Order: sequence, then structure tokens, then C-alpha cells
Amino acid sequence: MQIRPSAEDYLETILLLSKKTGTVHSIDIAEEMGFSKPSVSVAMKKLRENKLIHMDADGCITLTDNGEQAAEQVYERHSTLYDWLVSIGINPKTAAADACRMEHILSEETFEGIKRMFEESRKS
Repeated sequence: MQIRPSAEDYLETILLLSKKTGTVHSIDIAEEMGFSKPSVSVAMKKLRENKLIHMDADGCITLTDNGEQAAEQVYERHSTLYDWLVSIGINPKTAAADACRMEHILSEETFEGIKRMFEESRKS
């Protein structure tokens, strides 16, 4: 399944919030991402329709297995790219913004090459 970059950002945010607070609601996502509650509601509806999240009667949002897998992949890409950029001297704030953009556009082959090179450089 092809997931749009905006959906990947929502999934990553849900993953990180759930690890940090345990429970996630739309308002938490809106506050974390700086989006309006209506925008987040529309996005959550699309994620539910694509079976990437589940929302219970109390509005608590959890990732489905597919949603969690996608979120973990995006988070791995983001954190690896961020760490690599910082290691080559990029300001952490710039590295965070660039990693967020790069995580969506790099091919799997290019990402794996960067990851491999970065891991090898950390060993030496």
C-alpha cells in the first residue's frame, strides 16, 4: 500500500505520542503537529478508512498492525537520517526539518545505502 507523506507524518506522530503518553486523541495530534482539530479529524477518518488506525468510542487512537508497521518504518527513516545529518555537522533544528522531508522522498535503495554508510562510520 502506498501511503502519502502527510499520512506517514500522522502515523509517526501517533506512534511517538503513544510511546510518550500511552493514549492518543485527535487533540493531542493537533497540538503536536500544529494543525487544526478539523484537519486532524479529516486525516483520522482517512487513516481509519485505510485500516491504519483504530479509534474507540472514547476517541482513543491506536495503530493497527499495518499502521504500526508503516509508522515504525517512517520513524526509522527519520531517526537514521536525523542522526546522520547531525553527525556530519548539520544544526539539529535543520537536521530535524530536513530529515522529515527526506524520509518521504528517498528511494529504499538510497536510504539503505545511507544507513549502511552511517552505521559503518559509527563503528570506526
